Amino acid sequence: MSDALIEAAPGLANIVVADTAIGDVRGDEGFYHYGPYPAVELAMTRSFEDVWFLFLYGRLPSAGESADFAARTCTLCAIPSDVTAMLRMVALGGAEEHPLAGLRTVLSAVATAYDLPPIWDIDEDARRQHTVLLSAITPTVLAALHRIRQGWEPVDPDPTLPVAAHWLYLLTGRRPAPEHARAVERYLIATVDHGFNASTFTARVVASTGADVASALCAALGSFSGPLHGGAPDRALDALDAIGDPANAAAWTHAALDRGERIMGFGHAVYRTADPRAELLKSIALGLGGDLVERAVRVEDAVTSVLSQRRQGRPLRANVEFYAGVVMELCGIPRAMFTPTFAVSRVVGWSAHILEQAQSRKIIRPRARYIGPEPHSGLLQ
Repeated sequence: MSDALIEAAPGLANIVVADTAIGDVRGDEGFYHYGPYPAVELAMTRSFEDVWFLFLYGRLPSAGESADFAARTCTLCAIPSDVTAMLRMVALGGAEEHPLAGLRTVLSAVATAYDLPPIWDIDEDARRQHTVLLSAITPTVLAALHRIRQGWEPVDPDPTLPVAAHWLYLLTGRRPAPEHARAVERYLIATVDHGFNASTFTARVVASTGADVASALCAALGSFSGPLHGGAPDRALDALDAIGDPANAAAWTHAALDRGERIMGFGHAVYRTADPRAELLKSIALGLGGDLVERAVRVEDAVTSVLSQRRQGRPLRANVEFYAGVVMELCGIPRAMFTPTFAVSRVVGWSAHILEQAQSRKIIRPRARYIGPEPHSGLLQ
């Protein structure tokens, strides 16, 4: 094998590093899919549990399989008793600790409590069960961390509720309105997977080493927490608040661009046309209605207009974070839990990629080009 280096674009843009049957993003078309199914159609017609099943088994379930799978996952969402005490310590340990940081710590403890071995040492069925366990427990952990930090007691899981309604219930302690549960469910389905983004690639790198499922998920969570990736829905809504009256939107955008700031909620690394997730969430927001939605639509129009003037040849439109924040706000999700809500769905997508990567015995090991000073002897004398 030749040792010659192969040049890659910055950020590995447009570099194919693996084959996948999980899904794909067609940025020029404004389209993405999960297996053979358009993702937006799934969000409009199926339950989150059905899509979760699809990511595990590569096909949609029958009605009976759907009911059995939903019943099985509900039994796995309780936090192990020997992790509960540590959960409180994590929740109250740091004044500014992000919920995703706490989730990483608790998932590691859950993996220890269940003695999850490296994926290298177990068969496909065992790996799949580990991903289901950790995906099922993630909403319970995140909601408990949030409630403890607010001085409230965690809510006991309710196995009668589907994933989206259960998430809202765990956060608020109240059964959600059906329209809010369905709005959140559509959001969750629409954000399960989205190509080889940074966190998904991170999960696959760790999985390629043969590490346990929890280690791969925790690594993905670390990548996901960055504001340029999963950490933007609350920032996009903060910008909407800073603008206030939509009449201020154009001037605010010009000023932000003059300062060299990124406009959160606009632009995407892949899409060169409308983000289909943003279009879906905008329709959901319009269905819920209200002053916030009307203001968001007017601000979107104004910001898009300014960006088209200032970024000619590079169209920047609203991305998933802009209307995600609006929908979550309308459904009663606290802003601190916007990105964790994103993680509730994405953990299922990461799990599918971990399972797929585990089928290969090849570690992901790229190269870097050294650009530092030339080594020479005598420096240490």
